[in-house]
Amino acid sequence: MHRALAFLALAAALAAGPAAALTPQELAKVVATIDERQRNSGDWKALCYMEAKEKGKTDVVYELVVYRRDEDDKQMFLFTKPRAEAGKGYLRIDKNLWLYDPAVGRWERRTERERIGGTDTRRGDLDESRLVEEYDAKFEADEKLGVYGVHRILLVAKPGVDVAFPQVRLWVDQATLSVLKRQELALSGRLMRTAYYPRWKKVFSPSKGADVWYPEEMRLFDEIEKGNSTLILIKEIDLRPLAANLFTKAWLESKSR
Repeated sequence: MHRALAFLALAAALAAGPAAALTPQELAKVVATIDERQRNSGDWKALCYMEAKEKGKTDVVYELVVYRRDEDDKQMFLFTKPRAEAGKGYLRIDKNLWLYDPAVGRWERRTERERIGGTDTRRGDLDESRLVEEYDAKFEADEKLGVYGVHRILLVAKPGVDVAFPQVRLWVDQATLSVLKRQELALSGRLMRTAYYPRWKKVFSPSKGADVWYPEEMRLFDEIEKGNSTLILIKEIDLRPLAANLFTKAWLESKSR
């Protein structure tokens, strides 16, 4: 009897076939929701820790403060630890990324592929999500990632948009629409980096009038230099308005004097 019931259940599952693909409208809504959940519309300040592991070298722990003004697409990183990195920073303004090194007192322009502090971190890892603005999305499959049912989505960079990786594959939790896994690929399709997001957290944003979600923990793995990885922890979120002159080269320079 039990075998018969099991057979009937299997037959029904096979007859049902694979889960229906997301329609273009449903896919667009999923990607837009990922962006909207992380969008603040006001200012953002967060204390972050990065632990970098590099094969054959001693692990390095960095501490930095991340500032964002999402409305104007401005962003700044200010390193506070270790001592050798203190005062170094990055400033993104007018869609240009600049690195300031207080040891030489000079600014240098960088690309979106810049390894922040020499780790596996990219600038976009600590920014709000802009998938709709930067990529065209294609539904690939509904599948399992561990115990989670996920949408697997391929993103291809839009022409003329400067991104760290031209192709991105996402595994999105079907229940919450949180990104659980991300693979980043070269134009050739070669896998460059894999990221996991085991913990998401939310905080209420007065400027948005709703919750803002952010990955409290990120684990980044270099797929080219095997054995290299970076752990990022985002702490002490503050959504109060920041000083008007903060996103300037002069402000960042003043912090290293």
